[in-house]
Amino acid sequence: MTLGADSEVGRLRTVMLHRPGPELGRLTPRNNDQLLFDGIPWLGRAQDEHDAFAQALRDHDVEVLYLTDLLTETLARDEARDEIIASTLKGLFVGPSLQDHIASFLAGAHPEQLAEVLMAGLRNDEMSLRGSVANRLMQPEDFLINPLPNLLFTRDSSVWLRDRVAVTSLAMPARMRETQLTGLIYDHHPRFAGTPVVHGPHLEHLEGGDVLELAPGVIAVGVGERTTPAGLERFARQVLSEDLAHTVLAVPIAQERATMHLDTIVTMVDVDTVVIYPQMADTLRAVPLTWDDGRFVLGEETSFFAAAATAMGIETLHQIDTGLDPVTAEREQWDDGNNTLAIDARLAVAYERNEQTNARLEEHGIEVIAISGDQLGSGRGGPRCMSCPIDRD
Repeated sequence: MTLGADSEVGRLRTVMLHRPGPELGRLTPRNNDQLLFDGIPWLGRAQDEHDAFAQALRDHDVEVLYLTDLLTETLARDEARDEIIASTLKGLFVGPSLQDHIASFLAGAHPEQLAEVLMAGLRNDEMSLRGSVANRLMQPEDFLINPLPNLLFTRDSSVWLRDRVAVTSLAMPARMRETQLTGLIYDHHPRFAGTPVVHGPHLEHLEGGDVLELAPGVIAVGVGERTTPAGLERFARQVLSEDLAHTVLAVPIAQERATMHLDTIVTMVDVDTVVIYPQMADTLRAVPLTWDDGRFVLGEETSFFAAAATAMGIETLHQIDTGLDPVTAEREQWDDGNNTLAIDARLAVAYERNEQTNARLEEHGIEVIAISGDQLGSGRGGPRCMSCPIDRD
């Protein structure tokens, strides 16, 4: 067994996915905005789409690990159960009586039930309680533990860097508990025994969708809505000082939902080629960061493509500018047309609905594995967002 990754396009061997489950069925018109979904997805269809995505990966000899299975297996260990129950309770503000009831309920749950509660949440009417003021005054449908529908996007909560993993720090309150679950798996599941962990949810905000491993030793990090300048600095200090990379490119992006992560704008499809949202192809900038004798060395801000090519040691980082008219480009970028998952160099998974973007990729010799994402995409994430590579060549 091997673990680790240092590029976006090396042959993908093992990936972690999360098949959408009951947590997606918790979305309502009252809470979908708070939980970062633009609509109310059809759960059964979303599961069918996700199953087809997973099968497409298996058809190309990719081992698929499911977060739910890993979490359930992890919770069979007493120390893991105690740790996650304590961290879950710490984040609840429901009053002392109700908190005691929840603690007792979680402690008595078997691993499968506990895993479901941690992911799908716990409603007030799902516990038989007496004597709690908060319980009596809350509505039956109010959540005592909020659901985590964004677990679907496993890319964000961890990033593998060579032989170790960075557990990230998610910016939005609706997602903060996700890294508790991911970190628990890496700390306690035997599959990952001894894996060094860097960063962590207690540190400044850094999300995996903003981290692109352009080449061995070169990492680009978007700084915008989700990853803060402080999160970028902390992460860069760790990876540079521990020789996990020789260059980190800080890439400012607009603090908007449409461009929440760097991988909504640009992703790699070959060792020297990216697909990029055309409206940003000429304006994307980068500041190179290197490390010398325990200190940052900041280079001059320049074009992202020039900075990347220099750091990667290549003449040109080629770009597939989808070349669409402005309206179509905006539509397909919103529908994650630029959020591709490379299984290998020049072989990528993409949503089938982005027909013109996919056509441009194929014109440039990129084989596209097109999958349906009508329901999966309602949380604003594509194939790259939905996958955490654990092992790449």
